Amino acid sequence: MQANFSYEPVSDSSGSRLSVTVLADRDHVRAEMREDALAAGFRLLECCSLEEYAQGPLAALGDLVLIDCGQASADALALLSRLDMRGGKAGAQMVVSTTMAALDSVFACFSMSSPQILVDPGRAERVIAIGRVLARISNRRLREMGEEDRIMLLRLTEQVGRLAERLEMLSPGQREGGGAFRFEAPTTAWQGEGHEYEPTRKDDDRPRLPDAAVIRRLIKARQLRARYFDADHFADPAWDILLDLAAARAERQQVSVTSLCIAAGVPATTALRWIGQMVDADLLVRVSDPHDRRRAYIALADNTADAMARYFAEVRAGELAVI
Repeated sequence: MQANFSYEPVSDSSGSRLSVTVLADRDHVRAEMREDALAAGFRLLECCSLEEYAQGPLAALGDLVLIDCGQASADALALLSRLDMRGGKAGAQMVVSTTMAALDSVFACFSMSSPQILVDPGRAERVIAIGRVLARISNRRLREMGEEDRIMLLRLTEQVGRLAERLEMLSPGQREGGGAFRFEAPTTAWQGEGHEYEPTRKDDDRPRLPDAAVIRRLIKARQLRARYFDADHFADPAWDILLDLAAARAERQQVSVTSLCIAAGVPATTALRWIGQMVDADLLVRVSDPHDRRRAYIALADNTADAMARYFAEVRAGELAVI
């Protein structure tokens, strides 16, 4: 299969042709990414396995860095963390494909470069990701990106924006900071895996979420619809994400990104886009585990938790059979 799109060479504002670094251990994936990047107009700067790149001399990163990491070995994760730091400082656009099994470890490596993370992607998904990079860099659109894909991206952004506005109306105050991989400072009560997550605010007068069991019943009721109807017709990942995190907060438990992708009820790559958009909108925060730098979790922002609590109080969640 060959790429079905092509561009004239893409250049930055100074007229220099943009470059790409391709890093993948699987030969056929590396060949596909190389071909697709060249077809998109990038100049090839480096193309090798992760191990070869790590063992070679420190080379400049391309404007676009395509990475495929299917196994979360210690060496691979160390390299990803280095690439994240370098990419974040250099402003490189990064597209990282991985597997569901390695997602948590790979996700935890990226805190500075805001990459597109794809889970078990096909070639078409990687091509679309390159198209998004082209749109960011040169304000162009990939010719073969269908109208449906563009509409989906616009709808996702608009829906999350509206959701953030509605929750903001329920929550006093504004949240500061942001970014798709923003960190919330861990609290003194944060402990390692298997222990509880202590939210940052401890105000006695803050609204309280209902019991976790109540929220879990609502989640189960929503999931039961898939027995009788096509689940795609009722996909609502943003709300499913909020419900799962609300239940976890009530249980005082942390939530991994893999677990949250499953709770979203959509393909993992799609769920990651929703999570990123919701972090951008300050609905969610990424929390680092100070005891294990290889782990990062997702949690409700405090104001989002307050808004959810007010919502549950208004609709009297304990009396609802279906939500």
